[in-house]
Amino acid sequence: MNSSADLVPEIDSYLDRLFPLNRSLTGEGNRETLRILSEITPIKIKEYPCGAQVYDWVIPDEWSIRDAWIKNSTGEKIVDWQDNNLHVVGYSEAVHQKIRFEELASRLHYLGNYSGAIPYRTSYYERQWGFCITDAQYETIREAEEDLEVFIDSDLDTTGSMTVGEITIAGRRNEEFLVSTYLCHPSMANDNLSGLITTTLLARDMLNRGVPEYSWRFIFVPETIGAIAYLKFNEPAMKSLSGGFVVTCCGGPGPLGYKETFINNHLIDRAIRLAFRDGGIEPLRYPFAPDGSDERQYSSPGFRIPVASITKDKYYEYPQYHTSMDNLGFVTGSQLFESFRIYEDVIRIIDANCLIRSRLPNGEAQLGRRSLYPSIGGAIKQGAAGADIGLDQQSQVDLMSWILFLADGTHDLVAIAEKSQFEYTAIQGCVAVLLENDLIELAPSVPVDSKRKVNQAAPI
Repeated sequence: MNSSADLVPEIDSYLDRLFPLNRSLTGEGNRETLRILSEITPIKIKEYPCGAQVYDWVIPDEWSIRDAWIKNSTGEKIVDWQDNNLHVVGYSEAVHQKIRFEELASRLHYLGNYSGAIPYRTSYYERQWGFCITDAQYETIREAEEDLEVFIDSDLDTTGSMTVGEITIAGRRNEEFLVSTYLCHPSMANDNLSGLITTTLLARDMLNRGVPEYSWRFIFVPETIGAIAYLKFNEPAMKSLSGGFVVTCCGGPGPLGYKETFINNHLIDRAIRLAFRDGGIEPLRYPFAPDGSDERQYSSPGFRIPVASITKDKYYEYPQYHTSMDNLGFVTGSQLFESFRIYEDVIRIIDANCLIRSRLPNGEAQLGRRSLYPSIGGAIKQGAAGADIGLDQQSQVDLMSWILFLADGTHDLVAIAEKSQFEYTAIQGCVAVLLENDLIELAPSVPVDSKRKVNQAAPI
């Protein structure tokens, strides 16, 4: 288990390095982001060509920007993209001209609340240009009596490409789970630099633990178009996924929460609820809706991958959202670590999950001759002997009784944790003891439609 003392300084250092990079749907900022994250754990970088048809969408031209500003008549910069790369509307075309305020006004985006924040705006699929500015900058520009000079040094390359990252980890079983995040947002820390760092650390954690039980696919894509393109270019593998996560907005100062899968009670949902329960955390709960992030793509009718998100200041839910105030004053390594720890617990729960079946299903097994029950009987509540799983003797007997009672080949470990109310780690330890004593065995997974029925608990 990772400790905050180990990870928080590392997280803070990557927040500092990655925050200033200009990320978008395409461009060198995305490539540099993945190169830096590859220092944490190796990421395979792929390029999808601009102009490629991906279902109903087309990958747009590659956008590059080098400089941008608005100057007054004396040559003083009122707005400077070098100060903050949110100052330019994403995918703005090149421009260099003198212009009156009346002509420029429709191309200026500001919030109108005098917060000092710069809004985040994009125009990916319609060629235009514009600036995003603070309210104070807008007033200065509005009061200018002479022409203003506007300059955007950018280009759109039809021969370029869109960059995605991938880490695939083969497990002992063929079932595969997804962990997806997006890398298209410039200089916003919660949305979604927090997701990029968390996803990379989760992949490293899994690789460091050896061969997992299930297979896992970690991907880094631009939001919407990147997820759609990845689905298109990896369609067979993506259609066979059992479930997963979209990692976004998990580094803010607010309480932890989660957005459910469209199924609401899939293994993904149940593992999340179990991790929060065992951690003594009461999370905010957001029901599924077909909006937000890439759950819209992964859960679309052609794929129906159940994906959830664990959040810490979820998108739409905090006033700094999609503004320059979503910065390194809002997100810290210690806050992000809280989300990482929950994700880590959830992934470990899923990866250890299995169906179990009793080897002695006809009546109760005789625990005493296996030194798993007291040698003196007659007490109303008995105490176990010989099993060391971190519980007192009575709790050990209670837990063994629950496991053996539910070991009918239809209940998984998550269901046992839900019904027995014991912590998942205690159940894992007790299952290991019962396996060692040949009282239970691992049941084969039932071949079901994994997106709708996988590991659903049978009623008692």
